[in-house]
Amino acid sequence: MRIVYIHQYYCNPGMAGGIRSYEQARRLVARGHTVDVITTDITPGDRELGWKVTHDDGVTVHWFRVPYNNHMSYARRLRAFAEFMALATVRASRLSADLVFATSTPLTVAVPGVLAARLRRVPFVFEVRDLWPEVPIEMGALRNPLARGLAGALANFAYRNAAEVIALSPGMAQGVTARRPATPVTVVPNAADLDLFAVDPARVARFRAEHRWLGDRPLIVYTGALGAVNGVEYLIRAARRMRELDPEVQVLIVGHGREWESTGRLAAEHDLLDRTVHMWEKVPKSELPVILGAATVSTSMVRPIPGLWNNSANKFFDALAASRPIAINYGGWQADLLTETGAGLVLDPYDADGAGDALATAVRDEDWLVKARAAAHRMAVERFSRDQLFERFEAVLTRSASAGRRGRRAAARTALPEQS
Repeated sequence: MRIVYIHQYYCNPGMAGGIRSYEQARRLVARGHTVDVITTDITPGDRELGWKVTHDDGVTVHWFRVPYNNHMSYARRLRAFAEFMALATVRASRLSADLVFATSTPLTVAVPGVLAARLRRVPFVFEVRDLWPEVPIEMGALRNPLARGLAGALANFAYRNAAEVIALSPGMAQGVTARRPATPVTVVPNAADLDLFAVDPARVARFRAEHRWLGDRPLIVYTGALGAVNGVEYLIRAARRMRELDPEVQVLIVGHGREWESTGRLAAEHDLLDRTVHMWEKVPKSELPVILGAATVSTSMVRPIPGLWNNSANKFFDALAASRPIAINYGGWQADLLTETGAGLVLDPYDADGAGDALATAVRDEDWLVKARAAAHRMAVERFSRDQLFERFEAVLTRSASAGRRGRRAAARTALPEQS
């Protein structure tokens, strides 16, 4: 099967960011499929025109430098989305394909996916990583009625033209079905990369020894975006309470985003920065395993908005892969999993001091830590291993491509002139 795979912000393990598309694509190649990924190059550097082609474990990756970062204005980010939309449409339409697959965000990637699929007369499969426009509307970020209408129309366009939709959580699947009941939806959440996070304990020991502020102290880690949806200042307020209870507990925030500076300022205002709270810029995915290996507890944060509970954040599954308990401050399907399995803590989203109490207690409770680590490992192996979820992912693509081939054969037979 020849697959054109459109992902505006594709990353490999040498880059900072989620590697879902890399892992899916390289497994497709290992199964004998041909995969062309179309993406942008947002690494720092001067603007360049033209496509650059590289190969990641057999995957052909087409890069075009379209500048983008979270500090850009709303209008500038929209321009980046539109620019990639046009470039990707042309590039995808020129590649041979049996199926076109596009994964959000942004939602605009559906446009080149649909258009290329129509031009190549092959099926289109769409992957929903965030439920738009429902989430930005609930957050109050999308207030203009015209913008809401256009965003809703774009979502309808994507779902209507998809042979199937892949959703990263049950709540996202429900949102797709509510808009387009006729489109089949399969849930394939983010995954635990067990091999990647299997770290030699000696590396973890060296990591702790190299950082004098850490040593053998308890460590709470947050890795990932510091954006408007995350509200990482919650963890700073929890750290303030933890310092009162147990000054030895350390917090490490590794990431990037629009609220990086404001989060650092808050930590400094409470005299926590570089004492209890340590902040590192984003690191390549390949460096996260040793950081999580050193963690006592990992965390995932979002603001107290129910629409955000449907997330499928990589940090949740990375913690499971590292066999580390995870503390979250939201409800929904992940909270249900933690409550069911005992693999972590569900914190009150409105009570950061209470979260500090719970975390300070948990990192010193060896019995709880042993049980929570075992539960996290079981969940990673039995429910969320990358290899297991890939089977579900490939099945959707294979099913859609097969249906497309059958449809083309039927159309060809219909088009044949009758024999006299």
